[in-house]
Amino acid sequence: MVPFKMPILVLTLYLLQGTGASLIKLNGNGYENVVIAIDPNVPEDEKLIQQIEDMISEASTYLYRATEKRFYFESVSILIPKTWQPKSDYEKPKHETYKNADIIIEVPNSPGNDIPRIDQFGKCGERGERIYLTPRIIRGEMLNVFGPKGKVLVHEWAHFRWGVFEEYNEDNPFYQFDGKNVPVKCSEGITGTNKVYACSGGSCSIRDCWTDPKTGKLNKDCMFIPDKVQSEKASIMFMQSIDSVVEFCTEKNHNRFAPNLQNKMCYLKSTWEVIQDSEDYKKSTPMMAAEPPKSRFSLKQIGERILVLVIDTSRSMKVGNRLNRLRQASQFFLLQIIEKGSWTGIVTFDSSATIQSELIQIESDVQRKTLISRLPNVTVAGGGAHICSGLRTAFMVVKKKFLTDGSEMVLLTDGEDNTTNTCFEEVKQSGAIIHTIVLGPSTEKGLEKLSEMTGGMKTTATDNVQNNGLIDAFSALSSGNAAITQRSIKLESKGITLTNEGWMNGTVIIDSTVGKDTLFLVTWTAQQPEMFVTDPSGNIYKNFAVETSSQMAYLQIPNTAQVGIWTYSLKSSAQTLTLTVTSRAANPTVSPITVDSRMNKDTSRFPSPMIVYAEVRQGSLPIIGANVTALIESADGTVTLELLDNGAGADVFKNDGVYSRYFTAYKKNGRYSLKVRALGGTNTQRSRPKVNGAFYIPGWVENGEIKMNPPKPEISEDENQANMQSFSRTSSGGSFIVSNIPPTVPDVFPPNRIIDLEANVEDDHINLTWTAPGDDFDTGRAEEYIIKMSKDILTLRENFDAALQVNTTDLIPNDANAKEDFMFKPDFLIENGTTVFLAIKAVDKANLTSPISNIAQASLIIPSAEDPFSPSPEDPFSPSGTSISTIVLSVVGTVAAVAIIVSVTVCVMKKKR
Repeated sequence: MVPFKMPILVLTLYLLQGTGASLIKLNGNGYENVVIAIDPNVPEDEKLIQQIEDMISEASTYLYRATEKRFYFESVSILIPKTWQPKSDYEKPKHETYKNADIIIEVPNSPGNDIPRIDQFGKCGERGERIYLTPRIIRGEMLNVFGPKGKVLVHEWAHFRWGVFEEYNEDNPFYQFDGKNVPVKCSEGITGTNKVYACSGGSCSIRDCWTDPKTGKLNKDCMFIPDKVQSEKASIMFMQSIDSVVEFCTEKNHNRFAPNLQNKMCYLKSTWEVIQDSEDYKKSTPMMAAEPPKSRFSLKQIGERILVLVIDTSRSMKVGNRLNRLRQASQFFLLQIIEKGSWTGIVTFDSSATIQSELIQIESDVQRKTLISRLPNVTVAGGGAHICSGLRTAFMVVKKKFLTDGSEMVLLTDGEDNTTNTCFEEVKQSGAIIHTIVLGPSTEKGLEKLSEMTGGMKTTATDNVQNNGLIDAFSALSSGNAAITQRSIKLESKGITLTNEGWMNGTVIIDSTVGKDTLFLVTWTAQQPEMFVTDPSGNIYKNFAVETSSQMAYLQIPNTAQVGIWTYSLKSSAQTLTLTVTSRAANPTVSPITVDSRMNKDTSRFPSPMIVYAEVRQGSLPIIGANVTALIESADGTVTLELLDNGAGADVFKNDGVYSRYFTAYKKNGRYSLKVRALGGTNTQRSRPKVNGAFYIPGWVENGEIKMNPPKPEISEDENQANMQSFSRTSSGGSFIVSNIPPTVPDVFPPNRIIDLEANVEDDHINLTWTAPGDDFDTGRAEEYIIKMSKDILTLRENFDAALQVNTTDLIPNDANAKEDFMFKPDFLIENGTTVFLAIKAVDKANLTSPISNIAQASLIIPSAEDPFSPSPEDPFSPSGTSISTIVLSVVGTVAAVAIIVSVTVCVMKKKR
């Protein structure tokens, strides 16, 4: 057991920054613009760059052959940390950032924990988020555990690009089928042996597995150890480390009975079938060459942040006090969000553009205040808007000191300009990243295009001041390349509209991972309120810095804010108030708790549902048991959703720190924005990182001899939970556009697919458990369940209606996300060796039916007298049920007794003589 020390070292600067849109394009058969980023915590090692290139070249050939000459890696950019020494062949990045990197080379989460992994939140066939590898894998030091690094990358690439899943099952490596306990594997042609590798008191031994006499299942420590030499070619998603494995499982050799994620999530389809259904496959044709073209590499080093605020001051910005809100949000950004060391300028535009400030490097509060003084005046509002003019002028500001490659433009506009497409090519050639903040209801699609083509963020804010949307949008603009401990973290964002004189009261939790540079920001729409902030010790703070003309005030807490519950109280006449609280990491070596949120896509056409994702972590450790709520705002109001980490409905993996929920409450076409709140309390825990990546091979069978690898590193559960405390966080998740919504929205959403159905035989009954779906996906309550069973697994998948129906007359569905438990006695006798397959569909009140659930199997195995049964509690390592010490003592006692008997016998015989 490897202890995991808290506090956690800062793992990566990008880990929780949110996943930007990947820049990858498939050009013919070659993947272009793949971005690999080296974590700044990786010690400088020039050899590592060459080893990354070697990995890509090796993976490209392997990928080409595994996909029947369809795909290879054409061009790859390697992002080199700013902390490494600059070199003449290092270029400046353009749109490449840590935020949109596809592959991260990271420092291990704990010593020796070199496990490749993938962030994969979506359903079968949906692309993953990002691949994580470690320097030891890149250097080939984990060869015996994971196989060649190129093969490891192809395994992860299949997750990342085509949305396939694992064909092993680490939690349950065996299943019962046809009267036997068999390993979860694909294909079934992979050979090996089943053993227990037990370690105690500093010594280890290899023992036979044993059978539980009650369940007939193998003991939980039993593992499948593969033969080193094999002839089987599949499958890459099971054990890519086997030398002979060079293919994905196909329909012909796929083991559809194995209870793995691939079968569970992909309706028993093989990985190759899922790949064939992908857009990549459909728009490609096999090449003729025996080998793929060589991959091309670009080395790009991160530099200083260069950013220009490009602010719309046109006539339409006078609507609804937009200019003043713009000034409030811009001032907040310059005060609290933009990082020290950044170069910042300001450009305003209406029908033409004006430079308000050339680039200034922020080194202290002096530069911040200088930039704030140059923000546009609240009363200024010109003619029509010309966005391209503003962008061209911003490029000019940057070019006076730097290349525009990699610079950032924060474009704030109400979007009332339909000529944006006239500068698309200039924007593309500039190499700049365009972040768009749209204020108001405009749906001008050219704005989205600016961000999409450059890898920028897209956010929106309505004219509803109470929602604090504009300040939320600016708070999401922390650098994609800044260390997580330097990033401003939003703890609270709230608003209230008072119809009479009253109070806005509330609390904010400062936990021990934050507290540095803590700021309380208050805005109002009419008159300055009375403002008080109280710390956990009862000290009252009133010394707000007031900006009367901007209708805002802020309180900066000196040093590091005290850990505990802070209280704020605002007394005001009838008006709208907002409050924002931000902070930074308290310790540069301790990763703060962070929330990252987003939608599953940027656009949706009714009736296609959207999914909300929120990732709550500390470093790489998932935070489970938090109360996570999504607020989805449109011009028509705000919808509140509780997000869940229950491994059901929209949530793929239970307790992985990713909280999910379907969103179907559309009312009108247009832009929507996402904000997420997370609260940690008594039920909140750190969890072990959920690994969805290459399998850790426990050992090999070579020439009949078992050779074990070092045990997979574990993280101490006690240390995982140590010092966990309450926290509060708020995250801005960007914006999305919904179209095709009819004037009257019909009931078109069925219950969600059940993905966690489990079945067990209990005496002569079968017990089923699952999570209840809703009337509309995972909301509401379904009307009824249809449960079918068959002894043929394909009958359920291909012809569900024809399968034997289970009587569910007495089964009344619970509310969505409740646990269901149903036991029934089948009409046939359950005998030894019986395997039955079961599946469910849910039906709602509009008679809409969910897709078929995952197919569960219930098996009965009655162990024979020859089967080794479970050991005694005295010694969990003895397959016979007797402790080793007892065996030793028994043997020693027997030998002693025999010796005594022999001695006595000899003595008696001598006397007789």
